Amino acid sequence: MDKLLITGATGTIGTNLVKHLQSDYELVLADIDFSDFPEELKEGSTIIEKDLSKLEEWENVLKDVDYVIQLAGNPDAGAEFYEGLLDLNYKLPQNLYMEADKSDSVKRIIFASSIHASDAYPDNVQVKTLEPARPDDLYGVSKVFLEGLASYYAYKKGIESIGIRIGDYKSPGEGVDPEADFYSRGKFFSYRDMNHLIDCCLKAELEEPYLLVNGISNNSFPRLDIDQARIKLGYQPQDNAFDE
Repeated sequence: MDKLLITGATGTIGTNLVKHLQSDYELVLADIDFSDFPEELKEGSTIIEKDLSKLEEWENVLKDVDYVIQLAGNPDAGAEFYEGLLDLNYKLPQNLYMEADKSDSVKRIIFASSIHASDAYPDNVQVKTLEPARPDDLYGVSKVFLEGLASYYAYKKGIESIGIRIGDYKSPGEGVDPEADFYSRGKFFSYRDMNHLIDCCLKAELEEPYLLVNGISNNSFPRLDIDQARIKLGYQPQDNAFDE
C-alpha cells in the first residue's frame, strides 16, 4: 500500500480527503493542531503535529512517503504578506520541495493552488491554465509563487507535481446557494468531484513532470476551463451547479 502524506490535514478539504483516501493508502497526516480532528480519522494514520513552516520540523516527515497532497497554508483571501502569508504560503511549500529533493521515495506532489491565482480576469472570460496568471489578491499571488516553485522543481530537479486551481469548494451537504448568481455558480466545485480529481492526480501518467489544472465541477457555464484535467488526467466531473 502506498504511503501518502497530507499536509494541512485538519482543514475542510483535508478532512474530506482523509475520509475518501484512508482505505486505499497508508496515510500520514500533518498539521499544527489536531485537537479538534475526529478521532475516527486518526485511527490507522500516522499523526504529525508540527509547524512545517520551520525547516527543522521536517526531519523524517517524508520518510518512505510515496505521494504528497500539499494543502497546508493560510486560506484567507484577505491575508497580508508579512502578517499571514510569508510563513505558511511561502516558507512551508519551499521547505516541502527542499525536503522532497532529498527524498528517495517521493513520486509526486499534488498541491492546492486556487482560483484566486487567475480571478482578476473579467467575469465573462473562461480562464485556462495555459494563460498568464492574473491573481486578484496577495493570497492569489502566493499561489502563483507555489505554481512557479513546483514548476522549477519539476523541470530542474525532476520532482513530479500537479497543481489544482481550486474553485468554490463545497463540503458534503453544502450545496449551491439558491440565490447564487451566474458567476458564483460557474466556480462551483463539489467535494465528490474534488475526490475524483485527486484520484486522477494520484493515478495518471504524466507526459511532462509538471501539470497545472483547474478544479471545478461540470458546470454548464464554467468560470475555469477544465479541458487540461479531462485530457491529461481523465477527469470526469459529475456535479453541475446549474442543475441545483
